[in-house]
Amino acid sequence: MKFSTLKDIIACCEKDQVTIGQLMLQEQIKETGKSREETFKQMADYYGIMKEAVHRGIHEPVPSKSGLTGGDAVRVHDYLSTGVPALGTDACTALAYALSVSEVNASMGRIVATPTAGSCGIIPGVFVSAQQRFGWDDEHLVMGLFSAGAIGYVIANNSFISGAEGGCQAEVGSAIGMAAGALTELRGGTPEQAVHAVGLALKNSLGLICDPVGGLVEIPCIVRNGFGAVTALAASDMALAGVRSVIPSDEVIDVMLEVGTAMPAKHRETAKGGLAQTPTGKKILKDLYGKEGKKLREKGAKGKGE
Repeated sequence: MKFSTLKDIIACCEKDQVTIGQLMLQEQIKETGKSREETFKQMADYYGIMKEAVHRGIHEPVPSKSGLTGGDAVRVHDYLSTGVPALGTDACTALAYALSVSEVNASMGRIVATPTAGSCGIIPGVFVSAQQRFGWDDEHLVMGLFSAGAIGYVIANNSFISGAEGGCQAEVGSAIGMAAGALTELRGGTPEQAVHAVGLALKNSLGLICDPVGGLVEIPCIVRNGFGAVTALAASDMALAGVRSVIPSDEVIDVMLEVGTAMPAKHRETAKGGLAQTPTGKKILKDLYGKEGKKLREKGAKGKGE
């Protein structure tokens, strides 16, 4: 890639007079050697999978394999028709869609990791709800995925996207930043505004720990996807309104690396701290695994490099 930072992306876009999505599509073609048609179709197929997951989880309860979660997307979607949600219809729809995809993931259904399975609901929740609201065609959204991919590329190569490395700020936080920046561009924002949206979104996610109850990508992961979709909408609106990230977005990414590196191991996907170690969290672990619960937890912790 001819860019390694968000600042580079802005410079490349201004020089070549392209959007972030167009820039990423061009670079992806160079990297893979595939044709434009092949490259675009692959991303279009990914978007199709995202839409399938959105619709599956809101039209029928999708119980997880553990039985701990499922059906919340249906509840929120039904709530939309029973009253006026405090978020408003559009944001609440994004929330429901994000929950849907995350529940499909917990049920071992088909999803696209964006950038990880633990944060798979945020971009689909934002994109599919926005497509319905603004009447965009699929091609427009696919270009948005290329934009999100460019942002994710920078974050992954300058910080991290893994909860085991940097906590949930690295997974959900990165997805929020990717969704916010891409949505800003989809709505006509400049590359500079899109980058500001990324910084605004990431600043609101700094320090978020990864504390999966029972070691499963369910509690609190699923609801964090819902909240993440709403945060992405807010960050995009702020950027389009002219709000700037006073701390440059690349520096915010650097801070995410600093915070994640300093984060205790018990707060980085090991299920040894946070919500996973509350009395209820421990009971869930015991109910799931019985006497083997403690052994499994310790084995998982060692597997994360402790």
